Amino acid sequence: MRRAPRPAAARAAARPQPERLQKMLARAGLASRREAEVWIRAGRLTVNGRTATLGARVAPHDEVRLDGRLVRAHAAFAPARAFVCHRSPGEPLGAPDVPADTAAGETPRPALLERLPRRSGRRFIAVSPMPRPDGGLELVSSDGELALHLQRAVHALRSEFSVRVRGELSTQQLEGVRGGALDSGVQLAVERCEAGGGEGANRWYTLTVRGASGRQVRQLFERQGALVSRVLRTQLGPVMLERTLARGRFRELTQAELRALLPEEALPPGG
Repeated sequence: MRRAPRPAAARAAARPQPERLQKMLARAGLASRREAEVWIRAGRLTVNGRTATLGARVAPHDEVRLDGRLVRAHAAFAPARAFVCHRSPGEPLGAPDVPADTAAGETPRPALLERLPRRSGRRFIAVSPMPRPDGGLELVSSDGELALHLQRAVHALRSEFSVRVRGELSTQQLEGVRGGALDSGVQLAVERCEAGGGEGANRWYTLTVRGASGRQVRQLFERQGALVSRVLRTQLGPVMLERTLARGRFRELTQAELRALLPEEALPPGG
């Protein structure tokens, strides 16, 4: 049986609508909206051969150029995607590193983001990335606008970390960690800190805290005199690092997870 054609209004609603040029560039991960506005004022952008002005709107079929080089506008109108990555401690997140001891002709270790599907966008933006010596859960997106909203949301999210220290923390040190004070005067909202096991000289502690970065967590323990060797993020808001997600692997964030992470007004189209 032949399916009846959709009404013209439904077809029009399904098509991507034109949006402001600076928003499109941000969604494509090429620049922030503010940076894009600077480019527009400087006359560096053209739309269909004409110099762009502030307020200009573009659609997927428009030809956008930056300094004469073609910008693939249609990629910015693709559904916004974000990924959960399991990064090993010391594994490069962004551009591949070339360590000083790399032998001539030896291929440097590929960065985690270099292995993500390139069709998702030109480049990936990490949301509250963990420091290089640490690892665990990383959240990234190829959509600049989505990454910005996620970064803002992180400050209010409850996160869980596993922290490895040398030796067992004293009661006084644990109370200091639970106090949440940092050198800068910032007061972290620590909900719990308890022993998580360990062998030999190393001990693990599980920390649940709201709105903290990996760097702040490390400083929180070191401020109490603890010798921290590793910090792993295991949960960020509703997103958990599942045991089935091996190190160096990734999966796409589900729409349900996106809805739980972001306020409704910040959700991408189709979310």
